[in-house]
Amino acid sequence: MVRTAYLTALAGCVQPAGHAHNDYLHPRPLLDALAAGFASVEADVFLVDGELRVGHERDELVPGTLESLYLEPLRRRVRAGGGSFALLVDIKAEGAAVYAALRPVLARYREILTSFRDDGVEERAVRVILSGDRPIAMVRAERERLCAIDGRPEDLESDPSPFLVPWISESWSKLFGRGTVELDAAQRARLQRLVDLAHGQGRLVRLWGAPDTESTWAVQRDAGVDRINTDRLAAFARWSR
Repeated sequence: MVRTAYLTALAGCVQPAGHAHNDYLHPRPLLDALAAGFASVEADVFLVDGELRVGHERDELVPGTLESLYLEPLRRRVRAGGGSFALLVDIKAEGAAVYAALRPVLARYREILTSFRDDGVEERAVRVILSGDRPIAMVRAERERLCAIDGRPEDLESDPSPFLVPWISESWSKLFGRGTVELDAAQRARLQRLVDLAHGQGRLVRLWGAPDTESTWAVQRDAGVDRINTDRLAAFARWSR
């Protein structure tokens, strides 16, 4: 089936895969993740004076832009023979305005970016996924797009095209309660149902806000979670090996 093949292509050859949460907070954004073997990173963005700036809060922006910190280094990596990669762009505010500024930036990197259509994709080395304040209607309206949407569990009810919504992400605390570290049998079953439903629709699964520990990584791995959020790049790399 088309969706099953698409899931296989998205998942890549290693499961689970680490996802560098708030990657820009590491000493060397993107480069530290690449050095640790990660192929998925997250960058929070704001639109500031016409530039796509990176940071968790508007008053905590790091030097550089989404383009200089991520897109240009990824293009150099691809040209040097690097493999596939996922860049999760978490729009912190003003989704429509950010996307209007992001669209021409992505167009400059068309040669390395997967393009998404309603009926399929043209795979290239880098997949851009929009999260946060997602301009879903704007993205859906385009015939061809250089990014896709990070969905939520409620999206599984309407079953949108996996070429529009290839990921499903959810908060650990929303699923299991704030402060939850260990999952009981009912909670593990709830997680498994989410993963199975998303996979059945051809989507990957990611949780955010989970305890950043080996035991929680293992719970997610055992359930088939595809992208495991972590701030502990070296520790996760050792564990995943």
